[in-house]
Amino acid sequence: MGQESAHIVRSYEQELEQLRSMMARMGGLVERQTSQAVAAIADRDENAAGIAADLDPQVDALERDVEAMVIRILALRSPVAGDLREVVSALKITGDMERIGDCAASIARRSLRAELLASRISLSGLRSMGRLVQDNLRRAIDALSQRNPDLAREVWQSDTAVDELYNAMFRELVTYMMEDPRNIGPCTHLLFIAKNLERIGDHATNIAERVYYTATGEILPVVRPRGGFSGQEARPRAG
Repeated sequence: MGQESAHIVRSYEQELEQLRSMMARMGGLVERQTSQAVAAIADRDENAAGIAADLDPQVDALERDVEAMVIRILALRSPVAGDLREVVSALKITGDMERIGDCAASIARRSLRAELLASRISLSGLRSMGRLVQDNLRRAIDALSQRNPDLAREVWQSDTAVDELYNAMFRELVTYMMEDPRNIGPCTHLLFIAKNLERIGDHATNIAERVYYTATGEILPVVRPRGGFSGQEARPRAG
């Protein structure tokens, strides 16, 4: 290999590593954002809510940086096979991460609503759902950094448990509202928060699917396993 060719290969590898590094940083940020958002609502922690909201612009900036790097690599390096899958998947994965950040920021903002802070409604179900979603997100980011298809598939299969917790919370909160109209305000906020947690779980599963595809070249089934209300046993992946 000539000197010029060796330099091109090294530059290409450096760009791929830079892309991976940016995605790892973005993954770490949305993990922290989600953790702070869950703490904001579960522990009524106003400081955590502020941190979750303040991290959002950093997540958005990294998404733009990744997009610019992907365009550069596609235009100048013409990647093929596994490299091409990785570069193209980076766009979709960072899109999911950006939406996770948006959901976390939304949870943080709602956690500060006065009627919610004053409510005595039990948050035990929300805490359980928050822990599970955080765990799935952490494992999805780990699968991404390790390029581990087995871990990615585990995350994909875990989405059912998140759906089941969401559906249980939905029924519980609707019951509270029916029992006492004074619960309608805080329960409405909690329903939106639970839905945002469920969406974070969906986006974590999207990340896992794309990691699996990048690593193996194979696509997981379009219809995911699903827990839910009667007659809703499976669903297509989120966009």
